[in-house]
Formats: sequence, structure tokens, C-alpha cells
Amino acid sequence: MPTQSSSVPDPLAVRSYLQELQDRICASLEALDGEARFREERLEGPGGTLARPRALEGGPVIEKTAVHFTHARGPKLPPAASEAHPHAAGQPFQAVSLSMIVHPRNPYAPTTHMNLRCFCTEGDSPTWWFGGGFDLTPYYGFDEDCVHWHREAATACEVLGPGHYEAMKKACDEYFYLPHRGEPRGIGGIFFDDLNEGGFDACFAFVRAVGDHFLPAYLPIVERRRDTPYGERERRFQCLRRGRYAEFNLVYDRGTKYGLQSGRRIESVLASLPPLVEWRYDWQPEPGSPEARLLEHTLQPRDWLAEGA
Repeated sequence: MPTQSSSVPDPLAVRSYLQELQDRICASLEALDGEARFREERLEGPGGTLARPRALEGGPVIEKTAVHFTHARGPKLPPAASEAHPHAAGQPFQAVSLSMIVHPRNPYAPTTHMNLRCFCTEGDSPTWWFGGGFDLTPYYGFDEDCVHWHREAATACEVLGPGHYEAMKKACDEYFYLPHRGEPRGIGGIFFDDLNEGGFDACFAFVRAVGDHFLPAYLPIVERRRDTPYGERERRFQCLRRGRYAEFNLVYDRGTKYGLQSGRRIESVLASLPPLVEWRYDWQPEPGSPEARLLEHTLQPRDWLAEGA
């Protein structure tokens, strides 16, 4: 575990930033879609806690998206959050987070996910850490999109210094992987957890960099692909790959486990699931097809920065 800094954690500053980021992302996604609007709920709790889930469905560009802000408190840190912090298990805690997913309608536009979170325990051995990242799940592979995505991810990591992008990209490739399928979920991005090295201010600056680079990373890709013509073949392949997405979230995702263990509202916990999914028995792509290229080329861990140089 990294050495704890003496800088004092400030969950209220994290709360303020993540609420502003939620507003910014929702406004941008509404503008991207052009028609659909977010439905917002505001659920206040004891001790100033707040859940602000927002969901948008049925748009011409965005089939489903959820952008949820939560500031929670609890008497006991759930197991999914304390695995790397056994000294904090059972301690009171507060958690501030933003979690989001976007499922575009057009199969040529990729799904994306981002999560940013801060935990602070309040027991005999108080501690804090950040976690999160963003990743991309394309259904049809375009190298220029992958290069653009990873360039933005690498730029966000510059706040922490050399080597952090490479480490967080590797962690992302390893985390978003389906062992029972033997295949990656998407092309990754950056993933980090239990981050407190260098002090609260430095870690929080990095989290802000990740949040601020999400829209520049994602919006240009959807703008390029949103009007690409498609038919039933592409739509069915999108639904099949969304099935892989659902499998990961229900079997392996730590955020889903945390939400279930901590008694969070089930609509919010499962909001990341795709609106339409398909499973086909022992389906295999046609050799040489775009669907085969996704599996054989795009989804394999690659050095996208080098390929775009």
C-alpha cells in the first residue's frame, strides 16, 4: 500500500467537483443527442448525504445513458471496498463518486464508461483513497478512434508524471477482461484504485484531469460514427457484444458488488446495463469480416500511442 501523505482529505471539495462534472457531462450528452433529456432524481439522506441519479433513454443518438452522483455515509466499509484496506474493514466511512455509462444507438459508435470515487474512513485508523478511470467498448474497430482515446488518457496521466499512463493502461486491460470468455471487454483506457500516493491534493488534481479529459476523448468519436449507415447485421452484433458487457458487470465489476453490498438503490446499481442484449449459442464471426477484426485486432491489448505516432 502506498505511504499515506499528511495532506488532509477534503471530501466536500470532491463532492463539489463531481457535481459540476455531472452537470457538464449531462449538458454535453443532451446536446450530442439533440432530442432526449435527462430525468433527474434527488435523494437526500442523513448527515448531508445525497444521491443525484440521472438517466436518459430513447434518443436518436444515445439509446441509454446514466450519469450518477452519490455522496454516501455508512457505519461499516463494505467488503468490495475494503479488500485492499483490511485495516479499514468495519470502520465508518463516507464515499463520494460519479459513475456513468453511455450506450449509443448506432453500432459503429462505442459504449463508454467512467467512474471517479473517493473513500474516507472515519474510525481509529482513518485513511482515504481515490479510484476510477475511463474505458471504451467499441463494436466495430477504428484505429483512429482508439489512438485518439488513448492519447487523451495519456494526457490526463501527465499530472502524475512519467510511467503512470502505462501502468494504468495495463491495469485497465487486466481489469476489463472476461476470464470465462478469454477476451477483453473493450480497448481499455486507464484504471486506478487505492490511489493515495503523493498526498490528497496531488491525487485530487489527477482525478480532476481524468474527469476533464473524458468529454474531449469521447465526443469526437461519437460525432464521427453517429450517422454511419447500418443494418440488422450490425445491430445484432452490437447486441451480442453488449451481452459480454452485461456479463462483466454482473459477474466481475467491483462497483456492482459494492452497490449491492452497501444496500444502494438497485435502479442506480444496475443502470449501467445495456437496454437491448442478445446471446447466441456458440456464435462465431465470419473469417475476414469486420466482426472478426474487432476480436482479432481491435480488442487485443495494443500500444495505441505507438501505432498513432
